[in-house]
Amino acid sequence: MLIDLSNVLSEPHKSLDEMVPCTLEVFKVKFGTYPVLSKDDVHITVEYIKDRQIEIHGSCKLTIEIPCDRCLDAVPTEFNLDFIKKVMVSDSGEEMVESDELDESNYIDGYTLDVDKLICNEVLIGWPTKILCSEDCKGICNVCGQNLNQGTCNCEDTSLDPRMSVIRDVFKNFKEV
Repeated sequence: MLIDLSNVLSEPHKSLDEMVPCTLEVFKVKFGTYPVLSKDDVHITVEYIKDRQIEIHGSCKLTIEIPCDRCLDAVPTEFNLDFIKKVMVSDSGEEMVESDELDESNYIDGYTLDVDKLICNEVLIGWPTKILCSEDCKGICNVCGQNLNQGTCNCEDTSLDPRMSVIRDVFKNFKEV
């Protein structure tokens, strides 16, 4: 969804306050494609600050299906997005001035704001480091791939890597009693 920012950047500097539909059906990044199970409309507020700088405030709620890191079962993960971005808007030919207080803005092109790119960036920022279907998830068998939460397998219990025996001996020798 694209929003025109020309009224915000015009001489009277009108602020913008809109509810726009979130059009993300799938969340696609380099490390995978994940279906969006549910989504709310995005509330966007844009205000002019100074010298072609604007402040974007947005909020939205999404639920994305992400596989469990141990057993690969689908886990619905909720993202409650609430963000404030300060960006500099440039004409298409002008070079952007970088500042520590301004955010990167790959979601603004000329006088248009791409809401879907903005939402994707915020989901990436809030992406959890570890997704588990439950705290006691047993994962999968590294031999046959059986989900150990659903049952056991008949695979041999593989021993530790023999290359690690030296490290195991070091810990055994220096173990405090």
